[in-house]
Amino acid sequence: MQQPRTVVVSGASIAGLSAAFWLRKQGWNVSVIERADSFRDGGQNVDVRGVARDVLHRMGLFDAVKAQNTTETGAVFVDRNGSVTAELPSDGPDGATAELEILRGDLARVIHDHLPDGVEFLYGDTITEVTDGSGPLQVITAGHRTLPCDLLVIAEGVRSTTRELVFPPGAVTSDDLDVSMVFGTIPRTGDDTTTWRWHTTTRGRQIHLRPDPHGTTRAMLCCSPAVDLAGLDRAQALTRLRQRFANAGWQAPRILDDFTSTDDLYIDQLTQIRMATWHRGRTVTAGDAGWCVTPMGGGGASLALTSGYVLAAQLAAHPDSTENALADYETWMRPLVDQFQTLPRGWKRFAYPQTATGLKIRHIASKALTSRPLRPLTDKLTQAAHISPPLPDMPRPSS
Repeated sequence: MQQPRTVVVSGASIAGLSAAFWLRKQGWNVSVIERADSFRDGGQNVDVRGVARDVLHRMGLFDAVKAQNTTETGAVFVDRNGSVTAELPSDGPDGATAELEILRGDLARVIHDHLPDGVEFLYGDTITEVTDGSGPLQVITAGHRTLPCDLLVIAEGVRSTTRELVFPPGAVTSDDLDVSMVFGTIPRTGDDTTTWRWHTTTRGRQIHLRPDPHGTTRAMLCCSPAVDLAGLDRAQALTRLRQRFANAGWQAPRILDDFTSTDDLYIDQLTQIRMATWHRGRTVTAGDAGWCVTPMGGGGASLALTSGYVLAAQLAAHPDSTENALADYETWMRPLVDQFQTLPRGWKRFAYPQTATGLKIRHIASKALTSRPLRPLTDKLTQAAHISPPLPDMPRPSS
């Protein structure tokens, strides 16, 4: 009888957990290394669309994920006083507010809690060395663990450190989008609604409020050009944000005040990751470590969820050739990733108007795009995840 193969997965978020789920289903021995000291809940809204919904059905988790819905009922644009100026289409499962709208941590938790028995988690550790030559693939960690394996899956974030240990200089391109996003959970008030409310104003500033199922509100401040917040502590970063969002109107003061005490403040400068190939030897990337699309491209959670399934399916289809399996994984995933990474020309000027004139043009365009005659076109823009081939078959595990 063939000995089970062993995989080390670095990263315990959606891509890593999906890979762990499907590879364990295929009989692999699975170890997941996670930098954090424990499982990470929390995070902002993500959604599951298109072919990723089929992945959830095949996992048997569709209803479990749907039960964790954020309670969001739609998406609207508001002015500086909070009055609704336009409503985005939310019809069908893949509207602006998807049927499967969920917090990142809640989605990860559902997958984590339904993993097949036998997945090992190594928290509070990171990979410091990867050896992949003629002998066994070997992973060494900061915690002095030595892990021989047949495959390494790098499912870390956009600034993955393990990726740099494996891929040569120049293999990874980081495309800075010049957009700052600051996320946090804040107390819900009586004025908060069940809709995603979105306010855009001059100087490239956006303010977002979204409901969650935990009795709080998820807030986000975005701006372009980006604010330089690197190396600043919370107080310094919020001081700089107050300067940038001065006179922005609507809920900006409330959000900035509440960000002083939130326990999950997250600051990011949006960066897309592009790689000509996602694998080298017996190592492969999945999720943001290989192709971060950023919230501007959307679909990151759906891609992460899908990648674990496709990877396991191709490895099962090519049990005697890891190289062929990883090549077919890339062939299947690449068109879908390219679709989400490709941003429309002029997107930044439209999304982040700098002047009153630019803001007025955006307002007129938003009204037009959400009007009844153009609603079908706008609706299609939120359903790009449907444009993908059928999922590959998952062969039955060999006994």
